[in-house]
Amino acid sequence: MKLTDYKALTFDVYGTLIDWESGMVTGLEPLTTQVSRGLSRDDILEAHAFHESTTQAQTPAKRYSDLLALVYRRLAEEWGVAVSWEECRTYGASVKDWPAFPDSAEALAYLREHYTLVVLSNVDNASFAASDERLGRPFHVVCTAEDAGSYKPSDANFDYMLRVLERKGIGKGDILHTAESMFHDHGPANRHGLANCHIFRRHDRPGFGATMNPGDMPEVGARFNSMAEMVAAHREEMGGG
Repeated sequence: MKLTDYKALTFDVYGTLIDWESGMVTGLEPLTTQVSRGLSRDDILEAHAFHESTTQAQTPAKRYSDLLALVYRRLAEEWGVAVSWEECRTYGASVKDWPAFPDSAEALAYLREHYTLVVLSNVDNASFAASDERLGRPFHVVCTAEDAGSYKPSDANFDYMLRVLERKGIGKGDILHTAESMFHDHGPANRHGLANCHIFRRHDRPGFGATMNPGDMPEVGARFNSMAEMVAAHREEMGGG
């Protein structure tokens, strides 16, 4: 597979471009510091992944900020900590504080010169706006879960994005879906016949962190450990060394 064969890069944002795991762990500190038993970073992330994915499946039209508030309450219940709804809402609003990976903004600025850049993200529009600013507002098209009325890995999110891109003259064969999550992104990309590129941010850690185990591992066309590596590979294909 050649990166230069495609016209559009469709991106997952959280976990791929935004370091949502660090953002989650920091945002949950008011809760996790009250838990009597020791919790590792991955204990926290894996519990979050379970409650987030089950809530998304149960209430697919719920805004992500409201969904995160409910996740906070479910985690508090699981860990035996009493919390107020206002504390839950504070966590729900924390997406604006989640940091970008250090290489994301620069990589996107470069890739924007060569591709149509598209967001396909499990987020609400208000929360994404802050992340978009962190990333330098590089995207030509934004498709959120709030827009689609459902959450990945639902096929409805990909169907919605493909309809939007078709209006711009971009077909399936023009698209390289670029993401970290096997569960949210690469499985559905396989089902839709989309070429895909794995940004393996967790390459140096075991498990799936803040995403659910996908079961059977999806196929990927290319894999890089960072956005910087992807840019380097594109430059090499372009003859820039």
